[in-house]
Amino acid sequence: MTNVGVPPVVDGTIHTTTSAGIRIRIFVDFWNFTLGLKAQNSAFRADWSKIGPLFAQKACDRISPGSTAIYEAMHVYGSFDESKDAGLRNWFTNFLDKQAGVHVEVVPRQKKRNPPKCPSCHEPVSTCPECGSDMRGTEEKGVDTRIVTDMIKLAWANAYDAAILVTADRDFVPVAEFLQTKGIKVIHGAFPPGGSILSQKCWGHIDIPNFMSEFSR
Repeated sequence: MTNVGVPPVVDGTIHTTTSAGIRIRIFVDFWNFTLGLKAQNSAFRADWSKIGPLFAQKACDRISPGSTAIYEAMHVYGSFDESKDAGLRNWFTNFLDKQAGVHVEVVPRQKKRNPPKCPSCHEPVSTCPECGSDMRGTEEKGVDTRIVTDMIKLAWANAYDAAILVTADRDFVPVAEFLQTKGIKVIHGAFPPGGSILSQKCWGHIDIPNFMSEFSR
């Protein structure tokens, strides 16, 4: 049903040969997705066991109504603060990563290089004047690169026909455009009006707020 090895390439385009349905992989920017859900409903709790198959079917219906969605996998990319997110890291590795078809990539958040500046004199404030703690916040590094790399690598391995990209970050526009030149349809998992540029550049989009109730816990 699915080709093994390197996919056929004609005129620089990857061609798939499966006729059983549309093979779909989902690529989720965890924090972008989570914040999007919370912006819609601060009390919302997602049932992650439902998300992969449900999103795959929604995308399939968008691409070709009546066709069969083959849920290949859901790839989730996130980060955690090593100093205070032990529970979150445990949830990533011992719960989410063990769900059927789910692959999790998480990285430790890194300290920002520069501390914040005083709003009045604009001098950097390295430590808290009260307790002496480091004033630098943390930031996510490397997550976007991992998503892009996996999308291209798995497309080249002929591992999917269509991708769902769940993020609002316009930095993913180039990979969406590139994959579509190779015959891969990219569907944006969107929280309108956020990510409107990405929605425009993808083959199509599914509006997540419209079906949040279907994966509520």
